[in-house]
Amino acid sequence: MEKKKKLTSETINHFLLSSSLAQRYGWHFPEMAKVVSDNVAYAKCVRLMGSRDAAAETDFSAVPLDEDVEAKLREAAAVSMGTEISETDLANVAALCDQVVALSEYRAQLYDYLRARMAAIAPNLTALVGELVGARLVAHAGSLLSLAKAPASTVQILGAEKALFRALKTKHDTPKYGLIYHASLIGQAPPKLKGKISRLLAAKCSLGVRVDALGDGTDATVGLDGRAKVRFDFSSWFLGREGERKREREKVGGNTKKQKPVQKPAATASRALSFPSLAHNRHSRGKRGTPLAVAALKPGESRTSGVWSPGAGTSSLRAI
Repeated sequence: MEKKKKLTSETINHFLLSSSLAQRYGWHFPEMAKVVSDNVAYAKCVRLMGSRDAAAETDFSAVPLDEDVEAKLREAAAVSMGTEISETDLANVAALCDQVVALSEYRAQLYDYLRARMAAIAPNLTALVGELVGARLVAHAGSLLSLAKAPASTVQILGAEKALFRALKTKHDTPKYGLIYHASLIGQAPPKLKGKISRLLAAKCSLGVRVDALGDGTDATVGLDGRAKVRFDFSSWFLGREGERKREREKVGGNTKKQKPVQKPAATASRALSFPSLAHNRHSRGKRGTPLAVAALKPGESRTSGVWSPGAGTSSLRAI
């Protein structure tokens, strides 16, 4: 958790220093911000060049810059509309450039360290969600073992606890993802499939973390296989090939039994409906309480043995 806070604060300071540098040096050379867009390259160029008047004699090979960008920078410095700058201001700008460059180098070192540690500690989790998202999940859970003990449903919404409790309190829909939302697999999915992909990816992450925490191997086989399955399911859902996905899973699982074709039932003739009892037919009475016309009975048939056919016409009906 301390590393996460430190990384976040360093990132914020980096952008603040870069914007402050561009704002201060922009009074002297405002055209440079459009020519050099990268913050680190901007700071290095200002540190090497100093005043814009020295742009023609400055060698920018240490930055490095493209030939086209370097030529545009020299041309812009020759026709710049900025104000003059004093030596004191140049010294302050140079110190600010050193801070920006040192902070960017520290960020690069910290990211290399994080990538190396995650590859050694949790290779399967790294293969599924990446180094940064995996480190955030481990930091939020407290440890790798605590994350391994959590079920897939907890891994899915890890980081969205406030939204979960607020939804339970207000009886609204619960969140579908937390920190896992920043994984590349979920970012590539369309909005309608983000919930499904996050649920499936959380299940694979739960398996991968348990292998990392309790297993002896250091390979990322489980993570790579899980990532391939998530990609396959994503393509199947996206293209709407549910039947093909099921057949492919049966082939992978070794289930090659052919399904028996479903036989449609043969068409049967319409059966004659039995004559309903008048005692239970309460809704079949007219305005005066007289039962409606019923089927005529043949000689020798009782009322309960009579049969009414749907094809019988109204001429065969009589009132009782």
